[in-house]
Amino acid sequence: MTTRETTKALYGARGFAGRVGFGKHPVILIIDLIKAFTEVGSPLAADLSSQITAAVELLRVARRAGVPIVFTTVEYDPSLKDAGLFVRKVSGLKWLVTGSPWVELHPALNRKEGELIVKKKYASAFFGTDLASFLATQRVDTVIVGGCTTSGCVRATVVDALQYGLHAIVPREAVGDRAQAPHEASLFDIDMKYGDVVDLQEVLDYLRRQVRQGRLSPGRKQKKRDLALTFDIDK
Repeated sequence: MTTRETTKALYGARGFAGRVGFGKHPVILIIDLIKAFTEVGSPLAADLSSQITAAVELLRVARRAGVPIVFTTVEYDPSLKDAGLFVRKVSGLKWLVTGSPWVELHPALNRKEGELIVKKKYASAFFGTDLASFLATQRVDTVIVGGCTTSGCVRATVVDALQYGLHAIVPREAVGDRAQAPHEASLFDIDMKYGDVVDLQEVLDYLRRQVRQGRLSPGRKQKKRDLALTFDIDK
């Protein structure tokens, strides 16, 4: 057995690695696929070309199925007073200020009318934002999470999703990181404790199956709005 197989067997023997499975009412949540994390020239960037391709395919199928779609970005006031200690820990965050092109979504995602964008300050898409209340009003029970980074904002969001009582599903091809070791370790950790890490094809098949079973309405549109932080200093 490989080291990974041995570790997985150990966790399984200790009662980890159960399945949360898919629910009936999904949302697509794309975490921080913004220019700062995907384009050369930013100190925060990584090569996420394959993950963007996977995310685009996920979005294509979700849009046809009428699934709600939410994107996140990280955005601070130029004073960085709302960045707390996070910017001390990760100095590159000072690039992510309101009005900067670095906080914009990667253009390949092609955000459509009615697709929400959550502006956050910290790792989890839930922390300090209106995301949980939006999902509740939409009666969402399943959060399909793509984006970056696996070891940071993706993992933090999945942990919070579980704590909010949501089925957290991570299509492995649609998430990425700056280095392979933290990426793989975080996928393992998520799959053992917090959500299900699955192949992208399994998610696509699930979305299509939901349409066939009449649980989704193809072409459904969302009302356009941006979800800002509840403590946004501009308010």
